[in-house]
Amino acid sequence: MESLQLKNKSVLITGADSGIGKAVALLFAKEGAHISFVHYKDYKDAEKTEEEIQELGVRAISFGGDLNDNEFCKEVVSKTVSEFGGIDILINNAGTQIPCDNIAEIKEEDVRKTFNSNIIGMILLTKAVFPHLKQGSTVINTTSAVAYQGHEELVDYSATKGAIVSFTRSLALQSKPKGIRINAVAPGPVATPLTEKTFEEEEDDENMPPLERNASTEEIATSYLFLATDSSAQFTGQVLHPNGGLIVNG
Repeated sequence: MESLQLKNKSVLITGADSGIGKAVALLFAKEGAHISFVHYKDYKDAEKTEEEIQELGVRAISFGGDLNDNEFCKEVVSKTVSEFGGIDILINNAGTQIPCDNIAEIKEEDVRKTFNSNIIGMILLTKAVFPHLKQGSTVINTTSAVAYQGHEELVDYSATKGAIVSFTRSLALQSKPKGIRINAVAPGPVATPLTEKTFEEEEDDENMPPLERNASTEEIATSYLFLATDSSAQFTGQVLHPNGGLIVNG
C-alpha cells in the first residue's frame, strides 16, 4: 500500500470553503493531513467542506471571520495548535477581487478591502503562525499570473498579488536559518466560484485539452502538495506557475 505523504501533519488553510483552497484541503486530507481552515463567514460551504474532509478519515475544524482582524488570527492559531498539537503547513490562499476598468472610478473601500483580504490578512496570520513553525515546516502562498502580466480590470488585485510574490521571497530569506521553506503558487485562469461570480464566466468543457481551457481547481492543487512535501526540499522563495503555458518571465 502506498504511504500517505502528509500523514498526521497539521495544516492551516485560508479560503478553503470553495475553489482552490477547498481542492487543496481535500487533496491534503487524502494524503493523511488534519485540516484547519478559515473562511469569510461562508458557513454553509464551510460546513460541507468540513464534512467532506472528515469523510476522508482525518480531523477537520473551521473558523469563520476576517483575517484582517489580528485577534481573530491569533484565535485561529491558538485553537488549531490546541486541537492538533501544532502547525506543520500554512497555506495562505484567501483572497478577493473587484473589477474596475477605470482607475479614476475605483472605489477606495474596494481597494482597501482587496488589500486587507489578499496581503494584509496574509501577513497577520503568518505572523501569528510563525512561532509555532519549526525546521521542516512550510508556508505556501497563493499569488497569480496577473502579478507578472497585469490585468486591465484588476489593477489593485494585481498589485496585491505582486506584493505576495515579494512577501514570499523576503520571508524565505528570513526563514532559511530556521529551516522553514516559504513558496508560492501563481495559477493562471482557473474555473472557481470567485472568477465565475466576478466575470460571469461559464465553466469550460472539461473534455477540452488541458492547455486550451481554464484549469480545474484539482489540477492546481497538486502544485501545493509538491511544495508541502520533501519532494520540494530544494525549493524556497520560489513560485510555481500552473498556468497552461503562459510565459510570465517570473
